[in-house]
Amino acid sequence: MKTPSAFIIGAAKQQDGVGSLEQVLLLESKLLQRGITPKHLVIEPLEADWHSAEKEHHFRSGCAPIEALAEAKKLIENGETAVVISGEDHIRTGYSRENRLSKMAVYGQSYPLTQAYTDLARAFSDNHTITEQQFKEFASALFENYQISFRNVLSDTFTPELLPDLRWHKPITDLFRGVDCANPMVDFSGRLLLTRADIAEQLGVDKSQWLKVAAVGLSRLDGDGREFLTDISRYEHLQQAYQQACDEANVDFVHLFKGGDALLETYTCYPVVPMAFLLVSGLVEVLEDIPDFLTEHSITITGGMNLAKAAWNNPALNALILMHHRLCDGPEKLGLIHGNGGLGYRQGIAIVERVGV
Repeated sequence: MKTPSAFIIGAAKQQDGVGSLEQVLLLESKLLQRGITPKHLVIEPLEADWHSAEKEHHFRSGCAPIEALAEAKKLIENGETAVVISGEDHIRTGYSRENRLSKMAVYGQSYPLTQAYTDLARAFSDNHTITEQQFKEFASALFENYQISFRNVLSDTFTPELLPDLRWHKPITDLFRGVDCANPMVDFSGRLLLTRADIAEQLGVDKSQWLKVAAVGLSRLDGDGREFLTDISRYEHLQQAYQQACDEANVDFVHLFKGGDALLETYTCYPVVPMAFLLVSGLVEVLEDIPDFLTEHSITITGGMNLAKAAWNNPALNALILMHHRLCDGPEKLGLIHGNGGLGYRQGIAIVERVGV
């Protein structure tokens, strides 16, 4: 018997009160009417204890949505009828400032994320013999690239007031400005529904709205944080996850992307992460190629975590939802979504593709 493929047939979100989950919830109710209860996978919110063991079907870190997608794909291939992936976090309104900052200090109060990523960026720069000034230039080029995508995705609703004001352009560490860092201030709720082809047909979902999960590549190091900076900064595990996904999907992503047939959402929490992705994926041969490359290609569809905002563990879920809509309604054939967990010890790559192309 042929192994069934997993298809995303429903993707919806609500962000800061805009949008609705109704499309996915309606499909879920149709499944229940047929006696089918979807398996539920949960992306945990900020309030979950970062250092506790993950419960079954619960996922934590910026790589969590990609890990959940891998699990959903495996479940459907092994006979599960349908799977829901959901994430909800009210970062903007659900926490006091003190509580939010305390929860985000995952490496302790004396080692904030901004310092951890600065140290990681320095190790990465040393690996590739680039100067502090070059790193800042590449970071600035990245932010300009995000801005273009952000304007495009908002289209008619974009106003300049939605961009960070001047204070966010000031340095917060030796290497980063405020605009270079993920902006968590958003209330987010998102939902994906995955199933196999025969169930999608029974539910009457038009084939144009099916997105096949072609491949998911995952790789992680043995640990995270300051002690693993050297290992993380090499990003060999990111290259492994990327190559695993491309091999499984049997695609030459660089060729497709540069030819305009593929979309990309890199993980943009801090500039070192998308820089590493561009390098290990082969989209650029050396870091010095980044500014020129970015003048030609958008590396996010959302505007990145800096502008689209980052609900803690959910940015890749937000990207998967938007990727579903972009691919189902647009000319491109394929999309790649990157997830980065913790300081970078977990890496995930998802490749999704339109049906019938």
